[in-house]
Amino acid sequence: MPEVTSPATRVAGVALAALATAGLGAFAWGSLVERSRFTLRRETVPVLAQGARPLTVLHLSDLHMAPWQRDKQEWVRGLAVYEPDLIVDTGDNLGHEDGLRGVEYALEPFRGTPGVFVHGSNDYHGPVAKNPFTYFTGPSNVRHATPRLDTARLNAFFDGLGWLDLTNTARAMSMRGSRLEFMGVGDAHIGWDHLERIPGAMDDMRENVGWADDPSGPDPVTIGLSHAPYRRVLDNFVTQGADLIFSGHTHGGQVCVPGYGALVTNCDIPREQVRGLSTWKHARRSAFLEVSAGLGTSIYAPVRFACPPEAVLLTLVARDISYS
Repeated sequence: MPEVTSPATRVAGVALAALATAGLGAFAWGSLVERSRFTLRRETVPVLAQGARPLTVLHLSDLHMAPWQRDKQEWVRGLAVYEPDLIVDTGDNLGHEDGLRGVEYALEPFRGTPGVFVHGSNDYHGPVAKNPFTYFTGPSNVRHATPRLDTARLNAFFDGLGWLDLTNTARAMSMRGSRLEFMGVGDAHIGWDHLERIPGAMDDMRENVGWADDPSGPDPVTIGLSHAPYRRVLDNFVTQGADLIFSGHTHGGQVCVPGYGALVTNCDIPREQVRGLSTWKHARRSAFLEVSAGLGTSIYAPVRFACPPEAVLLTLVARDISYS
C-alpha cells in the first residue's frame, strides 16, 4: 500500500525547500555579485578651525588584495578622479603572497598625494582557512602561520608614495592652511597597539613641529588611526584629544541582516558602530569615529551580504559656530 504524506509534512517540505533555495540564492549573490559591488560612501565631518578651507580625505581599508582581483584594482585606481587632498589607509592591504603587485598597481595613481597609514595583521601574515562560525564566539584568534608577507616592500612602496607610517607614533603636516596632528597604533587585534608610547610621541611631535613657535595660526586638528577599533584604543585616542578617528578591520560585519545590521564585529566595538560615521565618547570627551567596511574579504571567505565593499570620501569642514 503506498505511503500517504500528510498535508503538514508536505507543507514542511515545501518550506524547507524554499528556505534552502533562498539560502543558496543569498550565497550566490554574496559571493558572485555583492563582494565586487564596490561603493563610495561620502561623509562630511566638521572638525576644522573656523574659516578653514575644506579638505577631501579618501579612506581606504581592508583591500585584502590578491593578484587576480583586477576589478578591484581598477576601481581603486579610478578613485584618483576625486583628487583627494589626503589618503588615510587603515591596513590589511594584502590578502595573498603575491598581493603586493595588485596593491602597487591600484595605488600608483596616488603617488605624490599626501597620506598616512597603519597596518593590520594581514599586512604581515597571509590568510589561512578557518571556520567562519567561530566569529560568533568572539574576536578571531590570530595564528602567525605562513605565508609571511613582504611588509618591508609594502612600507617602501608607501614611503615612495609620500605616505607617513603612524605605527605607534605621531606625526604632523600642514595642508591648505590647516594644521593636522596624527597618531596611530599597531594592530590592536593582535596586541601590537603600544598605547603607552602615544603620550610621549604626541609631546615630542608638538614640541618639534614647524608651527610650534607660531601661536597665531589655527588650532590643530588631531586625528587617530587604528586598524581595529578596539575600545581601549578609541578611549586612549579621545583622552589624547582626538577630533576624528579612522579605523577598519570589521568589514562592516561582512554578512548583515537587512533591517538588523551586522551579526558580528570581530572586536569589542558596539555592533551599531561597526560601519560608518558615529561619535565615540569617553571621560566626558568625544571624537568622530569613521569605521570603513573595507574593500575586500579573505580569499577563504569571499562573501558579503547586505554590506557591500566600500571606500569612503570625507569632506572635512569648519566646525559650526557655537556660543556658551
